[in-house]
Amino acid sequence: MKVLVVLGTSAGGVGAHVKGLVGSLTGQGHTVVVACPPAVEEHFDFAGVATTTASLEVADRPHPTRDARAVRDLARLSAGADVVHAHGLRAAALAVLATARSGVPVVATLHNAAPSGALTSAVYGGLERVVARGSDLVLGVSADLVERMRRLGARRTGLAVIAAPPRREAERDRYAVRSELGIGGRTCLGVVVARLAPQKGLPLLLDAHHELATQGLDLVTVIAGDGPLREQLQARIDAQNLPVRLLGHRSDVPDLLRAADVVISSAVWEGQPVGIQEALHAGAAVVATDVGGTAAVTGAAALLVPPEDPISLSRAIRDVVLHGSVRDDLRSKAVERSGELPTDADAVAAALDAYASVLVQGSGKGSGGR
Repeated sequence: MKVLVVLGTSAGGVGAHVKGLVGSLTGQGHTVVVACPPAVEEHFDFAGVATTTASLEVADRPHPTRDARAVRDLARLSAGADVVHAHGLRAAALAVLATARSGVPVVATLHNAAPSGALTSAVYGGLERVVARGSDLVLGVSADLVERMRRLGARRTGLAVIAAPPRREAERDRYAVRSELGIGGRTCLGVVVARLAPQKGLPLLLDAHHELATQGLDLVTVIAGDGPLREQLQARIDAQNLPVRLLGHRSDVPDLLRAADVVISSAVWEGQPVGIQEALHAGAAVVATDVGGTAAVTGAAALLVPPEDPISLSRAIRDVVLHGSVRDDLRSKAVERSGELPTDADAVAAALDAYASVLVQGSGKGSGGR
């Protein structure tokens, strides 16, 4: 089978998923062409796993001239392909337009919710309708994405199977980590693994910590990650004297997770959150907002709270750090849940099933069926 894989800008989970999927496909003897921006190719080295790669300019935002060029390039690249698998809304919309005449079926995998904002929502809403009505199969990383595409007119939808990140073993014990952080033996340690970006809901985390501080809870939370909100968050931490530390990018995330009394996610939306999956691999006690696909990832192995509710978040954190039985139960469930997370083999099997389904169905695009 010849597969054209398309993606736009990515520096994280989407690119990592695509690289794993492409490697598995070529490992099974399939021909896979990856079309993506040069910077993305350089970051993930798709050339090392794909049959071949092609440069494709896909910007973060719609641009008429560049997008028209990308559609022409994709129309050429898709010639002779059995299926096009596009990752992300922008890439999927371009793929749908590029294959409108050729009859090559398109599988679209959506990894993120559309951004907020009146103008941005309008633009992305238009792209969503193109993808919903023009793709042969739309997969979403969470049930809410799938339902949205179904409401927008998608003919066939399903949940995407995304391999969990590989388990990484901690190299230091909790005492060494706490010593390095300067945290005393009686102080509880919270850990957050998140990009400092709006989607991660970090102001909610600070709200919860303000509440906990007024209750006298001896808890310090460290955030591993960097991003555009760093200065804004640090300013608030300093102004309110909150026991929260921004650690920046860390290469010792497994060590931090192993040392944590509680791992926290305050996200506004998540698909299949990598940070939480890493916490499950580490056997950590997890508290998280119940958004997007988070509950589907954690199962019973987390205390889930409503989004945008700092009181509920603070109470859940307090329950975990003060009650050893709650913490130990969550840790036991995390270990069990970790063994149930999808693997690379699961992801490639699901992708091949998706390709087979659209090939058997036949899109009818060449005869005006789309």
